[in-house]
Amino acid sequence: MNRKDFWKNRIKESAVLDPIDRIAEVLFGMIMVLTFTGAISVSTQGRQEIGELLWAALGCNVAWGIVDAIMYLMNVLFERGYYQSVLKKLSKTTSPENGRQILRNEIQPMVAALLSEDELENLRRRLVELPPPPKTALFTWQDGLAGLQIFLLVFLCTLPVSLPFIFIQDAGLALRLSNAIALLLLFIGGYKLSSYSGFKPFVGGLLYTLVGVLLVLITMALGG
Repeated sequence: MNRKDFWKNRIKESAVLDPIDRIAEVLFGMIMVLTFTGAISVSTQGRQEIGELLWAALGCNVAWGIVDAIMYLMNVLFERGYYQSVLKKLSKTTSPENGRQILRNEIQPMVAALLSEDELENLRRRLVELPPPPKTALFTWQDGLAGLQIFLLVFLCTLPVSLPFIFIQDAGLALRLSNAIALLLLFIGGYKLSSYSGFKPFVGGLLYTLVGVLLVLITMALGG
């Protein structure tokens, strides 16, 4: 691979959200929505008050999506800055032994234990030989798209849970259907996450749903 393309490909790969990140964002959004629909379940309010609660849920998720996206972008910036500082350390270290120790501290312990001194040295040399990362390595438009994806994941998960209150006049029926949709989405998220992680999908889906419900109850109990 062309060395110039090395940084371009690494940046592009790091800007892609993995399944765990995507499903986690949906869980956060669902917890927000369920907190509001839970408030409906313990109230005797009319359609107007329910509508106000749903608008509040929507606004809350918009705000949460914006905050989450910005925090993600800040984490990306600081994380890449840190890795660049590690590369600078490696290039400035005149002792190969010190360079290998720097690598050991950065590599996962399990992987580091499997690498011999020669393998670490070979890796150190290859990293030192890399050209300096371009200025655009800290932040790119792909990172902005990933932040937008986070915002949309948090925001859009509000819609399926809100639809029953829009199309069904019976508040009790709408509430039951809304909660059923929310639980189904939590189960699907847990199912997919467990499949990705190598666990039993059905058990993982149930556990994910229970954890989501528990977090909602805790949030409500604390006045969230």
